[in-house]
Parts: sequence; C-alpha cells; structure tokens
Amino acid sequence: MSVAEETPLKTETDTAVDTTAPTAPPAATHPALSAAPPAAPETGTPEDGHLRDRAAELAELHEKARRGPSERATETQHAKGKLTARERLALLFDEGGFTEIEELRRHRATGFGLEDRRPHTDGVVTGWGRVHGRTVFAYAHDFRIFGGALGEAHAEKIHKLMDLAESAGSPVVGLCDGAGARIQEGVTALAGYGGIFTRNVRSSGVIPQISVIMGPCAGGAAYSPALTDFVFMVRGTAQMFITGPDVVQAVTGEVITHDALGGAGAHSSLSGVAHFAYDDEASCLDDVRHLLSLLPSNNRELPPPEPTSDPADRRTEALLDLVPADPGRAYDIRSVVGEIVDDGEFFEVHEAWATNIVCALARLDGQVVGIVANQPASRAGVLDIHASEKAARFVQTCDAFNVPLVTLVDVPGFLPGVDQEHGGIIRHGAKLLYAYCNATVPRIQLILRKAYGGAYIVMDSRSIGTDISLAWPGNEIAVMGAEGAANVVFRREIAGASDPEATRARLVKEYRSELMHPYYAAERGLVDSVIDPAETRERLIGALAMLRAKHAPLPSRKHGNQPQ
Repeated sequence: MSVAEETPLKTETDTAVDTTAPTAPPAATHPALSAAPPAAPETGTPEDGHLRDRAAELAELHEKARRGPSERATETQHAKGKLTARERLALLFDEGGFTEIEELRRHRATGFGLEDRRPHTDGVVTGWGRVHGRTVFAYAHDFRIFGGALGEAHAEKIHKLMDLAESAGSPVVGLCDGAGARIQEGVTALAGYGGIFTRNVRSSGVIPQISVIMGPCAGGAAYSPALTDFVFMVRGTAQMFITGPDVVQAVTGEVITHDALGGAGAHSSLSGVAHFAYDDEASCLDDVRHLLSLLPSNNRELPPPEPTSDPADRRTEALLDLVPADPGRAYDIRSVVGEIVDDGEFFEVHEAWATNIVCALARLDGQVVGIVANQPASRAGVLDIHASEKAARFVQTCDAFNVPLVTLVDVPGFLPGVDQEHGGIIRHGAKLLYAYCNATVPRIQLILRKAYGGAYIVMDSRSIGTDISLAWPGNEIAVMGAEGAANVVFRREIAGASDPEATRARLVKEYRSELMHPYYAAERGLVDSVIDPAETRERLIGALAMLRAKHAPLPSRKHGNQPQ
C-alpha cells in the first residue's frame, strides 16, 4: 500500500481527527486525562479513602473512553447512516455480554500534532462477549477517532485480540470502518497491517473469521477481509478497494464513484469479494449472529445442533412436481432446497454472485449441512469460472469447519466459449475438483436430472470420493446429452441416410435407452441408490447420521498445492 493509495481517504481521515479535540479536564485536574504521561501513584491506605478516590477516577476514565471524542463526532457518524463502534458491538453480542480490553490504550507517536491528540482506545474497540451463549471475539474501528485509521497502538490491540481468539478457540469478528493506515505514523502503521495479515493466515481454517465492512476499507486494509472466511457489507456506507476513484482516474482516465468502484453492490454481484450485502447495519449484524450460530467455535468442534420439530421422516411429495421431467426446462433449485431442509430455512452464501450455482448453510434434523446445488434457473446451471470459484471456496470452508456437504446435481456441463477458455476455466474448474477431493467431511451427492461430462465428475461424483451417491429416477448421467452424443457417434450414418432427421431421432432414442437410462450408473456401482424423490429428506438425514463419526485422514504433507 502506497501513500497514493491512502490519498483518497486523507480528507475523510483529517475531518475525523478535527472532531476529536480533547474534552477532558485539564492535566492539572487529572494527569491520566491529559496528553502528558500519568503521574506516579500516591501512597495511601483504604482507611484514608485513597482507593475509593482512585476507583472514582478510574470510573471517570472508563466513562470518557466509552463516550468517545465528542457529541459532534457522534452526530456526524449518525448523519452518515452509521452507528458508533460500541452501538455496533451492542447489536452483535448478547445483551450485556461484552468485555472490553485495552480501553485506556493510547498511541505514543509524535510529530504532525499527534502528541497533542491522544484519545483513549486509539480508534478501535476490542474485546469478547457471547453470541447465542458462545464466546466470540471482536474488534470495531471507531471512525470518530482518527477516522478509524490504523496506527501502531491500534494495530497492537487487534493483534492481541486475534491472539486471544486463536488461543481460546473462538471466532473473531472485525467491524471495519477505517480510513486505512495512519499516514502520520508512516511505515509503523503499515507494519501493523502485516501483523494482522499474518494472524489472518495463521487462524485460517482454525477459527471462523468474519469481516463486516460498514465504512471505508481501502488500500492494504482491504486484504484482511479478503483473507477471512466471510465478508459482509452494508449498502450505501461501505466501500472496499485497493486504489480509490481519484487514483483510478489519474492512472487510467476512468471516472467512477466510490460506491460503483467498491461498494456492496459491486462486491456482492461483480467481484465476489463480499458474501453478503445489506441495506442497514442492524439487519447485517443480525445475520452475522445467525451465521455464527451455524458454525463451530473452532476446527476441533462440530457445528452446534439445534432442536427441530420438522420430522426426519417427513415425505417431500412436492419434489415430484417441482422439478420438470424435461431436462431442458428451467426451475429454481432453491425451491428444492427449501423442501428438503428443516422448516424450509437456509442461509445462502454469495447469493448475487455466480448465480448459476447455489451455496447455502442449512440444517437437516437439527444438524448443520453445507449445500452446493446447480441452478437451472440461471445459465441452465452450467459450471463456469465464477461458479467453480464460488463453490470451491464454499466446499473448502465447510470442510475446514466440519460441516457435512450435500451436493444437488443438475448440470449440463462446463460453459463453452473463448472467454471461458482464455479466462482459465481449466484451472478454475480444477479448484472445485480439488476442494471436493480434499474434503474429509461427510459428503453426499444427489443427482436430480442431468449430469453430463466433466461437470458430473466435478460435482462430487462417486469417482472422486463422495461417500453416498443417490439419484432420482429421472437422472441422466452421460458424457454428454443424447442429441450431441448421437451426432458424434453416428455422424456418418446420419449423413448417409435418406432421411437424416428421422435417422438422427431414432439413434438419439437408441443411445438414450442404451446408455442414459436411470439405472445405468446404479448397475455399475456409481450410484448407491435410485430413490423416490418423496423420500429425499429421510434418506439424506439417514446417510448423514451414519457418516457422523466419519474419519478420513489425509496423507502427511506440509500442505497441498491447489490450482490458482
């Protein structure tokens, strides 16, 4: 990250600094409230009231830190449609469940007037609390102080919190609303980001890491969310980019707004950086809480179960009508997912990006599962570059946190085209293949209709290690569709026929009945059972219960070298 990368946010940062003029009593009244170092404590005994006075002074210090820089700064934050750091934390944690640490921390930098501006917290609130009764760690940038910009003390607070979260084996949530590195502290601020990135990587796959973007997150700061497991963004107030609009215009000549370049809409539907986007902070934080309820505290635990009144043996008769028999007709796979899972509820990830595949967390008989499903309602459900990346990342995340996988297959193949080939569909498709092959959690494949070519293999087929493969009686598993296969296999016979169209129709029918009938794969052991769609929920739950204690060790290695 260069100074140029921070330039677009400098004005915003400086404005925030101007609103943080000290409002505490002068140093003569209380040394700890001034810019000067605190005086040495006086001696005394409880009998002469000394500790009582100290306790009162401590309460005053804590109250000042909690109150923040000024009412004007708070009003400015609210005027932008944003809550303060502590208001956000109050929504994230169970009521009364937050314990703050280092609330009295102040920077020790000098120069550029910083020695006269030493507010408590140094612009970030850190601590832990309870979310649905389980311990979660969090840090929240306070934009009212130095624009939430990161300096040495600010970074060290986050480092300590992340270390505690890793040691305790609990999730960490970052509420991001900061103007990048604190320019006045120079390279020391940049080094603070390096410490955060190192901890992001060290905790990857060990504890859940969630980033919530509620304001600016620019330059090097944007890399920390990219290293975490899930990214939430709030529309209208959140922006995330490496170089801002001013730099983009200076370098490329392109004119674009902050929101169009790095807002929630752009990152949730175009870049895929954000998994979730919301219109307001309250609904955003409510779904962060919901996501945490679906994840284990760490990779040594299973996701928390939840009682359900939805019977495990409930028949899913509606599925007989939801999925058209014609493999060329579209339908919404989410209606199938809703029919199968507990109470029809599922939490879709990356809903607006790569919509030709659906990834969601849900429950079956109270147990958390990850669902990957082709979406025939979008691009016929083909696998392309973005769909492959989206599903691969989701599979990898589920495997890291012991979430069983259920894969619903209705795929016509990989998307053909020059753009796809030159864009690297081979290596991107290989990411999904790698993720499934590397996954050791329980894995169940369910083939609803068509499963053609390499896409059938990649969608967790029996040949790459799925534990149980099920299929509905309308399934078609083949190298390609019957029409395309007949055109290749019987090309000469069709061309030499007196009636090519009639010959083609006859040969297509023969090919389908010979090699694509619903029981062909089952006869060869590539499908374990062909099931009645009405029994889908019961069969999935039964298979998952059987696999709950699955143990599948991987070869000893430093790490795999997955496709990039």
